[in-house]
Amino acid sequence: MRKYIFLGLVGLGLFSYGAYIPLKAELAQYLIHRAWNESVSTGKEVKPWGWADMHPVMRIKSTKHGKDLIVLSGDTGNVLAFGPGLNDRSFYPGVGGTAMISAHRDTHFQFLENVEIGEKFIVNNKIENTEYYYEVTNIKIIDSDRQGVIISQNQEEIKLVTCYPFNTKIAGGPLRFVVTASLII
Repeated sequence: MRKYIFLGLVGLGLFSYGAYIPLKAELAQYLIHRAWNESVSTGKEVKPWGWADMHPVMRIKSTKHGKDLIVLSGDTGNVLAFGPGLNDRSFYPGVGGTAMISAHRDTHFQFLENVEIGEKFIVNNKIENTEYYYEVTNIKIIDSDRQGVIISQNQEEIKLVTCYPFNTKIAGGPLRFVVTASLII
């Protein structure tokens, strides 16, 4: 009897640990959306939780792919664990330069595998909460060991960047999938 109780407790512990990660991810997304809404209404930087090293800076939507993503400040590993991140050296939408946004290929930017030239994205800039419309004008694969993603100071565009290939079992190679979308409105 003790053996079954012990096995039951071990099983419950393993189940609880397995459920913890998805619950934590859902809670993080809720807190990020709440921080975005508060940022838009107050005009201030609002962290999703007190010890966060990032805050929401914009929202990007793809109606075709059913995506509505909050973009966070920075593109470090800590930031990308929770959502797409805006590169610190790039520009905000509507300011006149390239907004480079990165995310993981197997989570937030998995849908990029199916994006096509001519598709549209809607981007909200937290600073003025204005909607900007972008159209995909280029899709390419680059080797990050040989070239970087170009951030223009005078070309109003967004560049969505993720690792490539999408379906590989081993992450972290040098290839990057870059979707460029130019401002249309």
